[in-house]
Amino acid sequence: MAQGSGAYYVPHGSKWPIIGSVALFLFLGGAASLVNEDHVFGMVKFYLGLALLLYMLFGWFGEVIKESLAGYYNSQVDVSFRMGMVWFIFSEVMFFAAFFGALFYARIFAVPWLGGEGDGFSTHQLLHPAFEAVWPTNGPGEIGGAFETIPAWGLPLLNTLILLTSGATITMAHWALKVGKRRALVWWMAATVALGCLFLYFQAVEYIHAYQELGLTLGSGVYGSTFFMLTGFHGMHVTLGTIMLLVILFRCMAGHFTKDNHFAFEAVAWYWHFVDVVWLGLFVFVYVL
Repeated sequence: MAQGSGAYYVPHGSKWPIIGSVALFLFLGGAASLVNEDHVFGMVKFYLGLALLLYMLFGWFGEVIKESLAGYYNSQVDVSFRMGMVWFIFSEVMFFAAFFGALFYARIFAVPWLGGEGDGFSTHQLLHPAFEAVWPTNGPGEIGGAFETIPAWGLPLLNTLILLTSGATITMAHWALKVGKRRALVWWMAATVALGCLFLYFQAVEYIHAYQELGLTLGSGVYGSTFFMLTGFHGMHVTLGTIMLLVILFRCMAGHFTKDNHFAFEAVAWYWHFVDVVWLGLFVFVYVL
């Protein structure tokens, strides 16, 4: 098990996967209930799932940290960690690709078809003759209700600058770690965590503005549903990324990393850069175009 033994470390049975499964079931089930206006039961499930999810994250992180500090992980385990993180990020790429694909299909194919283009001519004339193929749309018959879009050059632009800056600060933190400047490492990591929290704050402000003043909700036709699915899931990823950054910040303060052994830091940095890139795609295809 130790570094020099050459054996591949296999941990004992763990309670965290089943706790994580229950947490996600309650969290997502509660979110679905809230969307369908089951406020009381949905709220209970949502916050219970959130609490269990945070408990699982910190507990599982803690066990892995203890195993790492105990010297259980050799170079072979390190390769497994790296490959696991690569495949995890690839799965996240495909996750967001599905939602970007839905946005592309709705905007480029479905809306023009409902407006009478191509094979949709008869459907348009018989079912929705008054429908105009313009984007954004709340659907035939304005089923989603009237709404306004969020200007790209306000809070979305500010959040873009915040995330790009956070990408620079975590890069500076990585540089400080590799050259052994611990004080600079802690400050740059703290700045990255603060920028992640600031992004989430402004996204919450944007959502409140959209719901209360613009009439833009999940029920605002295909535009509203794709807007909140893309930006909402990205916000969830930023939240998880910020929690992971906070854990790494505490570990940096405790001196857990060296310039040659810090994959946990690198893994979170990879994830954070992925979140940055996804947001750039969101800003261009959801807000600007």
